[in-house]
Amino acid sequence: MLLTACGPASGGGSADSGKFTYLGQTENTTIISTLEALGKDQCAAEEKAAPLTSDSVAGTQWDQKLQLLAGQDALSNMSMAAGTPSLMKQFIDAGQVVDLSAELEKLGVADKILPAADSTIKALYGEDSLYALPTELNIEGFWYNKQLLADNGLEAPATWDDLVAAADTLQGAGVQPFAAAGKDGWPVTRLVGDYIARDLGPDALKDVADGTAKLTDDEYVKAADAVAELGKAGYFGEAVGSVDYNAAMNEFLTGKAAFFYMGSWALANFNDETQNTIGVDNVGFAPFPAVDGGAGSIDQVPANVGIPVMLAKKGFGDSQAAWLKCIASNYGDAVLKESGVVSGFALDTPPTDLPETTQTVQQVIQDAPSSILWFEALFTSKGTSVSQTNGGGLANGTLSGADFMKLVQAANDEG
Repeated sequence: MLLTACGPASGGGSADSGKFTYLGQTENTTIISTLEALGKDQCAAEEKAAPLTSDSVAGTQWDQKLQLLAGQDALSNMSMAAGTPSLMKQFIDAGQVVDLSAELEKLGVADKILPAADSTIKALYGEDSLYALPTELNIEGFWYNKQLLADNGLEAPATWDDLVAAADTLQGAGVQPFAAAGKDGWPVTRLVGDYIARDLGPDALKDVADGTAKLTDDEYVKAADAVAELGKAGYFGEAVGSVDYNAAMNEFLTGKAAFFYMGSWALANFNDETQNTIGVDNVGFAPFPAVDGGAGSIDQVPANVGIPVMLAKKGFGDSQAAWLKCIASNYGDAVLKESGVVSGFALDTPPTDLPETTQTVQQVIQDAPSSILWFEALFTSKGTSVSQTNGGGLANGTLSGADFMKLVQAANDEG
């Protein structure tokens, strides 16, 4: 697929082409529609000086297309970042993308990036500087049915031991403690990663990626064992290995399970009255609990930034810098208003009429001093696949924590 209007002018030879070019994935219309809305309003002056032009590529071709453009030194002024963190790292190491920490500081808008989003992106690419903008910021944690907890004399758990005790109480009362997509695997493996971060600290999985620790080390196996114990106790329900994402969502939203570990992208489901029969006001949020004696902190929020956007160094001049400043200052408010998406940008005028769940997410994001990545974020492609394929085994109690970690470590070692 050839670019039509998304490469810099005249092949991208000179800085400040007089355009602001954007390339995105065909399936994601939120970013470009928000940029277009800004161009008609808050960024009208920037639009006049450097008109926004855009193009799109199918998501299945995304990384391949970016590699082609990078090889031609023809990346668009702004584009969605590479889907694979290691590919994005190549662009950074080659000096092809803008150091946004330095540029935002120069423009006086560095404070427009929320700390949780900043730390998520830096950790994702293993950099001390910011090289992408957080057009989304999804936090993760335990959503819970307020009524089911209240009926059983329970409060939102603050520690892992509290969570296990609550699950035991619910099970004894005939209530399924957790909804989980065991068939998909990843919602279960998220629990392993979060436990590791709470117990060993936020850099524990980076140590594995760097080769200074292994998932098969006793202190890492402890986390997988803790999740496997939940599975052996039956806390995820019957036949959890056959439950997919939509079925798990349905279990929670129809009152069949008390807890549901999921990201804040599920707000759309929670706010849909046709799906949510327990009522959005009945949905509470609890951060992943602390582990007693652990080196991590409960306010280090598990997070991801969806598909962030990067800016190419070639073709970056005053006009593109002006767009960057305007986007940093206004994108968060605009995307929340236009699409209901919570981003990693600070808000100037937070809406007051949002559902309580959305307000909760915003508050957690605003207050979080830093974030942690998900379990597989720094794994190889094979390691990720093996982890998620076997997550269901932890949830149904057929796979021990030690065996799970052996499988995943071996897959990562193979590359």
